[in-house]
Amino acid sequence: MKLICIGRNYTDHIKELENQKPTDPVVFLKPDTSILLKKQPFFIPDFSDEVHHEVEVLVKIKKVGKYIDKKFAHKYYDEIGLGIDFTARDLQAQLKAKGLPWEKAKAFDGAAVIGKWLPKSNFENVDNINFSLKKNDEVVQSGNTELMLWKIDELIEYVSKYFTLKIGDIIFTGTPAGVGKVFANDRLIGYIEDQEMFSIKIK
Repeated sequence: MKLICIGRNYTDHIKELENQKPTDPVVFLKPDTSILLKKQPFFIPDFSDEVHHEVEVLVKIKKVGKYIDKKFAHKYYDEIGLGIDFTARDLQAQLKAKGLPWEKAKAFDGAAVIGKWLPKSNFENVDNINFSLKKNDEVVQSGNTELMLWKIDELIEYVSKYFTLKIGDIIFTGTPAGVGKVFANDRLIGYIEDQEMFSIKIK
């Protein structure tokens, strides 16, 4: 399985990082080794002094597909989740300045948190899902999938032009504003609506 991540999919996040608004979705991959093991803490890597949290709605692919039309995309997933795309922001900035790929800053071991999964049928509309992240009991990120530049079904259509989607693949759909540095002993708790989806300790 692969993790397909979408960058710059919320206007307010694009502004906070002073990036340009893309004309197409920004896509990058994480390997399965980047998945943080269940019930394990996240250890800040020694190669970064500025690891940021980025909470994101996740979609799990349930059947193989290629060149999927948007109107059929809903048939390729039936679970919605929440996770974190941890980013070594200082390393990412160095790589971007040199025009180099981001993988070392985004795809390192433990950089992908995958929380619980909920049936898609729980939601009246997947394009209107509230989600949030608390750091030490304070809400630091909150968003709604309605604010995505490219909605879930549009992302599936776009991504499937380039990558065959396989059973178990996970799409990270992008993060809203409010990303920030994590510190040892922080506790990060993610929510979809009012339901806790994950709880992570930082070390």
